[in-house]
Amino acid sequence: MIDYLKEYFDFKAFFLCLALVGMGLVSVYSATYDAGAAAIFDRQLIWAGGGLVLLLVMALFPIKTLQRLAFPTYILMLVLLLVVLLIGKTTSGSKSWFGIGGLGGQPSEFAKVATILALAAFLSKTTTSLSNVRHLVIAAGIVLVPIVLVLMQPDLGTSVVFFTMLLPILYWGGASNFVLAAIFAPIIVAAGALFGTFALLFTLALAGAMLYWTRENRFAAAVALGITLAVALSVQTVYDRMPAYQQKRIATFLNSELDPRGAGYNVVQSKVAIGSGGVFGKGYLQGTQTQLNFIPEQWTDFIFCVPGEEFGFAGASLVLICFTALLLHGVHVAGLSKNKFASAAAIGIVGVFATHMLINIGMSMGILPVIGIPLPFLSYGGSALMANMAMVGLLMNFYSNRKER
Repeated sequence: MIDYLKEYFDFKAFFLCLALVGMGLVSVYSATYDAGAAAIFDRQLIWAGGGLVLLLVMALFPIKTLQRLAFPTYILMLVLLLVVLLIGKTTSGSKSWFGIGGLGGQPSEFAKVATILALAAFLSKTTTSLSNVRHLVIAAGIVLVPIVLVLMQPDLGTSVVFFTMLLPILYWGGASNFVLAAIFAPIIVAAGALFGTFALLFTLALAGAMLYWTRENRFAAAVALGITLAVALSVQTVYDRMPAYQQKRIATFLNSELDPRGAGYNVVQSKVAIGSGGVFGKGYLQGTQTQLNFIPEQWTDFIFCVPGEEFGFAGASLVLICFTALLLHGVHVAGLSKNKFASAAAIGIVGVFATHMLINIGMSMGILPVIGIPLPFLSYGGSALMANMAMVGLLMNFYSNRKER
């Protein structure tokens, strides 16, 4: 029995997940300790229990059944994303929640899982080839449809996560360097446009060089460059049409001191909290920024400040080490899996976790804009926690069945 467990039970993913969830519960308890929000911790504890059950269910689900149900589940999630636009509950300016009494759920969190599985199922078909333009468009469409629905809520942060799952899965599925460059070029140009004319021209030149050196033919390169130019010219228009709070978030990202008591307040206080933690922190429940509630609703997007302040560099490093180990293990599972569907899905899961981790911690440290992305396993939120634990369950499943084709 012990030998069987060693061979087929993914202890590494399981215990890394439990460690991150445990750190999350400790952090949420601290963030709510003196904030008059004790019920927040109680709900997170219940959701962690539900997430553990869901993790084990996904770990034991037959891979062939997962693959067969991938597209029906994806369609169901699209329907829920449509329904939430009609009857959803508006929270923080985004109509992304189903709310019934004190309970609620965010379908976009589970839509991430469904989209990963649907894209992996499509790419694993023997008839699918990423050198075929039609198949490439379908693969992109599988991701772009939920992105559009999420943007209609509007939820910019979640839509970014959907987009970032596309590149690693396409890369893993064998897409050419030109295809990857054509997708990546508009992103770097749009980012460059935020920093002024010089940065825009520099990123345009970089994008042009990428497309030139990876080109498959001149026509394709010209089309990709045209799309990139169109994105560059439309950045200002898109920015002007953004809600005022999102414009302020971008402006304060470029200069956090621009509005230190308004849109930049959380970022400034977050940097103070992390920086004041020193090497070993101020001690559990002793963080002044945390316990004096300098950061509103710190248990959500700015939860990383708690280990950073109360356990210092050592605590923040432990969080990063656990995340890095989980990401590397996910890539390892993808490489071990002989099943193409499982391998692609594992890479998609790694992409989602990596995006959440990098952007959320970047937000907390003031090096990335605040776009409302939670830190997996640590931030408060039932839908996100259960969806993330379900994805770890999938990684465990793929590891257990790594020899299955």
